[in-house]
Amino acid sequence: MPSDRIKIVWIYPDLLSTYGDQGNCIVLERRAALRGISTRTLHVRSDEAVPVDGDIYLLGGGEDRPQILAAQRLRADGGLARAVEFGSAVFAVCAGYQLLGTEFGGEEGQPVQGLGLLNIRSGRGEKRAVGEIVGDVDPALGIPRITGFENHQGITHLGPGVRPLAKTVIGLGNGNGFEGCYQGHIVGTYMHGPALVRNPALADLLLSWAVKGPLQPINDSWAGKLREERLRAVLPA
Repeated sequence: MPSDRIKIVWIYPDLLSTYGDQGNCIVLERRAALRGISTRTLHVRSDEAVPVDGDIYLLGGGEDRPQILAAQRLRADGGLARAVEFGSAVFAVCAGYQLLGTEFGGEEGQPVQGLGLLNIRSGRGEKRAVGEIVGDVDPALGIPRITGFENHQGITHLGPGVRPLAKTVIGLGNGNGFEGCYQGHIVGTYMHGPALVRNPALADLLLSWAVKGPLQPINDSWAGKLREERLRAVLPA
């Protein structure tokens, strides 16, 4: 039976909340409420333990030093890794996306150990990607074209067992023609915007994983209009 209550955990808002990614929490709460699903959201700061009983974990963007500190503390804490073992969903953006991998680039481009929850490696690219990003999602996920805003200098390489989230139409993404990735119930992306506000179908995918069943349809005309407006603004007529 699908669950009628989900627990959302926003990890380290004091370190990983540079580009308004808290909006991802808000839209999940809203879209769950429209379906009569109650939510409880915890904001877990970097000096607090990460609970292992969450349904959806969110990580946002951050600068180099906070990203390194977040990776160190999450490795030492171990709560997120245990939650993933239990099958919880994770949605990670930009710095949060990179630190889920085996390594990422530090302040001077030096390799920094990640959490190893995704089989990916990230480093520094030659140019910074700043602007709109659009991608066609892997058909296996069953969601439409995604749109967001990227601001990073990362290049991400996917290893075996990890699939690209989308093929880029506009923007840099991972730096190899693809944007983001997914593995099990973990989704990583370079999209800000916030990403789940711009892409309601992606938010609903996470919710469906959390409740372990299909979601009731809702009237989301406002969210759809926002998504279409952003796509029209960047794609040729």
